[in-house]
Amino acid sequence: MNLLEDFSPGLFVMQAVILIILIFLLGKFAWKPILNALNEREEGIADALKAAENAKIEMAQLEASNEAAAQEARAQRDEMLKEAREIKEKMISDAAEQAQEKADKIIANAQEAIEAEKKAALADIKSQVAELSVEIAEKVTRKELSEKDAQLALIDKMLTEANI
Repeated sequence: MNLLEDFSPGLFVMQAVILIILIFLLGKFAWKPILNALNEREEGIADALKAAENAKIEMAQLEASNEAAAQEARAQRDEMLKEAREIKEKMISDAAEQAQEKADKIIANAQEAIEAEKKAALADIKSQVAELSVEIAEKVTRKELSEKDAQLALIDKMLTEANI
């Protein structure tokens, strides 16, 4: 009740006029900059969201590109490994063929040498047999024996001498 007793219409009008002037001044000088700042901030946030979305899309594209590059690199690596295996297998088979050819050549040369030695040994044996036969024939003819037993004993003796 105290409030109603202290009420002054002049003071009320004056405060109303000051309030209207204050609202007018705030509207002219404060509200526009505040609203502009809020609008700019809102636009900045919207731009940042768009930029983030674009970055997300670019990141997805970059990841896809990286994955494609990785797959291509893996394919190239696999191709290189395949070529290396083929080269290794070819080198091994070539080396095996060369080794087989050399071994065959060495075996053929050894067989030829063995055959030559065999022929030489047979020729030597034949010449020795012929010499022995001639010697035996000479000795038999030198001694003309009438008895057959004496001739056989002489031949046996000469054979034993030839074996020594």
